Amino acid sequence: MQDKAEYSFSTCWNIKRHTVGREMIEEIKELGFRYVELNYNVTDELMNTIEPMIEKGEIGVSSVHNVFPFIDDKDYDTDSVMLGFDDEAKRKRSVELLIRSMEYADRYGAKAVVVHPGEVPFEYNIDSDLKKLYREFGRDSVEYRGLWKLMSERREQLSPVYAQRIRESLEQACEHAAKKGWNVAIGIETRSRCYQMPTLMEAKSICDNLKGAPVYLWYDIGHAMMMDRMGLYDNLAELEPVKRYIYGVHIHETLELSDHWCPYIHSKDLKYFDHFLEAIDLAKVKVYELKAACQPEEIHESHKLITCKIQAMKE
Repeated sequence: MQDKAEYSFSTCWNIKRHTVGREMIEEIKELGFRYVELNYNVTDELMNTIEPMIEKGEIGVSSVHNVFPFIDDKDYDTDSVMLGFDDEAKRKRSVELLIRSMEYADRYGAKAVVVHPGEVPFEYNIDSDLKKLYREFGRDSVEYRGLWKLMSERREQLSPVYAQRIRESLEQACEHAAKKGWNVAIGIETRSRCYQMPTLMEAKSICDNLKGAPVYLWYDIGHAMMMDRMGLYDNLAELEPVKRYIYGVHIHETLELSDHWCPYIHSKDLKYFDHFLEAIDLAKVKVYELKAACQPEEIHESHKLITCKIQAMKE
């Protein structure tokens, strides 16, 4: 089995199969990974048996995913307004939760916290309806384009307001981290729903406005592929100007609008994912974020293709 060297692996792959943290981490170690990303479903209970592994150097932590450890509160889950809340008390709480995640990252020697910073709120999940129309009628259909126009008009109108709030929240968290002397980056992640923030250009703008703060782009490759298909942005064209902002990557591939598959393997396309190899190579933290359906042999094969192709690209 190939040692996966500096690559990391998210616990999202096997967290639903385990009630004991050590067993969950051991299963990831068996794949050849020395580092893990602790995702937002990791509970205090799971950490009881993972923490001793970290302390003994049995596993390294590359990153933690905000909100960490898990809290059972829909207001602050992965699909919420989060750092952009209108309600000042809620926004303050979301900043406190990000600071808590950063504190854990520092304690575990992780390089970064992955953050879903926020969204333009809608009264219902309009993204779900759009994906349904995309699958039934296609992106160029009257049905899809009509609803897309409604979504994008509201998104364009309100995103500057939410981006400003997100910036202020990130600034507060960074100021706290600086006082504590934590050397932890914040990676704002490209998202999987069209009303969520940031797009690649929104991420660039947020980073530009926080120059000097440890805020970067966390490039989720599969999510960006999906948003490109839906028409939110041109992923390949916009990747070029944001490459230097990337701190970390989530490595996975999208089949149509289904994400978290093994690159090259499930799509059976041995060329398209090549577009993202430079971004993977540049990233300081490289994390596989795969679904439970991905089998160990598929993970090995995908990793082998990625690393061999990057090697060939460099030569």
